[in-house]
Amino acid sequence: MNRAPRTRAVVFDLDGTLVDSMPLVLRAFAHALQPACGDLAPEKIIDHLGGPPDRTFRALISDERKRPEAMQRLMNFSMENWRLIRPFEGMHGLLDHLRSARHPLALWTGRERESTGWILEEHGIAPKLDAWVCGDDLPTHKPDPGGLVEAMRQLRVAKVETLFVGDADVDVLAGTACGVRTVLICHN
Repeated sequence: MNRAPRTRAVVFDLDGTLVDSMPLVLRAFAHALQPACGDLAPEKIIDHLGGPPDRTFRALISDERKRPEAMQRLMNFSMENWRLIRPFEGMHGLLDHLRSARHPLALWTGRERESTGWILEEHGIAPKLDAWVCGDDLPTHKPDPGGLVEAMRQLRVAKVETLFVGDADVDVLAGTACGVRTVLICHN
């Protein structure tokens, strides 16, 4: 019987995995989209999330002249409210346990580097991570596995030694495309 290779490193998604940001993300996009699209149901926004915000705006705002205003509204709302994002219960204990077991830890998120840094620093997560790959670091986005490949490169680990943990279908698709064992989590 073949045993799976020992997991050496763990790469985490951020939003919905380590931090509970979805309520704020939905409020921010609803605020940003309101002048161009009216009141959208959260499900309509969720269907188009993933990757950089301009991709979401391209999908939902047909008049491209209205997209810059939406981006500005999104950034303003996010900058005013980002401190409302909270880590999930048990997240710090999990990261501390993995660190004490000497597992290299990385983050791969579609969120841009600036707000990622704010969140990681605010909640004391940054010192627990050995590497981060953000949505504006590479030209590709989930489900393309490029960010996961970059995280493993920074950690100096092989695919067979890596576990990827995320909360969305794009995370599973990316992990599968990369050939990395992937865990889909759901917070209740």
